[in-house]
Amino acid sequence: MTNVGFRARSVGQARRVLERYAQEVLLGGVLVALIVFFSIFGQGFLSQINITGIGQSATETGLLAIAETFVIVTGGIDLSVGAILGLAGVVGAKVMATNIGGGVPGVDIGAGIVVGLLVGGAAGLANGFMVVRMKLTPFVATLAMLGIAGGLTLVLTDGLTVLGTPAVVATMGNQVLAGYFTIPILVTIVAFVIGALYLHYSRFGRWAFAIGSNSSAAADAGIPVGRHVIKVYVLAGVMAGMAGLIDLMRLGTGSPLSGVNSNLTAIAAVVIGGASLFGGVATMTGTVLGTLILSVVLSGLVLTGLQPFWETVVTGILIAGAVGVQQLMRGNGR
Repeated sequence: MTNVGFRARSVGQARRVLERYAQEVLLGGVLVALIVFFSIFGQGFLSQINITGIGQSATETGLLAIAETFVIVTGGIDLSVGAILGLAGVVGAKVMATNIGGGVPGVDIGAGIVVGLLVGGAAGLANGFMVVRMKLTPFVATLAMLGIAGGLTLVLTDGLTVLGTPAVVATMGNQVLAGYFTIPILVTIVAFVIGALYLHYSRFGRWAFAIGSNSSAAADAGIPVGRHVIKVYVLAGVMAGMAGLIDLMRLGTGSPLSGVNSNLTAIAAVVIGGASLFGGVATMTGTVLGTLILSVVLSGLVLTGLQPFWETVVTGILIAGAVGVQQLMRGNGR
């Protein structure tokens, strides 16, 4: 009787674990299926250079998706992360090209990184101020910032690529380490790990979930809702700035076109990963899987001979499908 009871408890625990991680298991299955499909129909899909390329393309989306995860958890949305990426990238490139370090690349690069991150943080702070103090909806506030940051990028560059950054920047961004990794890939992996710890195991993350689940109840519980929402948008801005600097490292130049449509891709990665646009529901593991799915799809489309422009079409379909599944699950009481 004891053995029967033990087996019953074990089965029950296994079922609860499976239910808890059902979304991640499903996404993992989809990712594996896509890899198998493109391995068969896409020549060279599993080659070393293509796998590294998938990782490189995932860095920009991944860093923006981390930012978007925290914002979406609070019940918000950030449409400006792509524009902030572009602005931080060109500002960082301009600083690196000014030779303020007297020709010492380390000083120029360090100054560019600091300024790029500050630009991202300032834009995020402005987003938070508009949402919390001006009482604008996140959609309107970040849409405004999308226009402001995108416009400033063009004003600062006259629509031209920023040249003159130290040659070592591109080397750092593209040199392959240990066969498959680059500095941008390693930075993104570390960012995902830290983001997961903050989201799921820190007070910062718990408060974000609480605000997204019920902001009034969170306020009644003593959580400083307004201040915390501002902090979340600042974090999102800093992450977008980091993505801009990573993009700068990959290209070796500051492109005013960087970040175009990146906000859509980042939101797609988070939503595909199981986050609810109503707030209060998300996992960093899901965001990682959503990011990888999008990167694999893009690479696979290219290798199968389809135009890369189909990426936007497929991204839109995946968003609609992911949100549709969430709605069905909500309707079924899950």
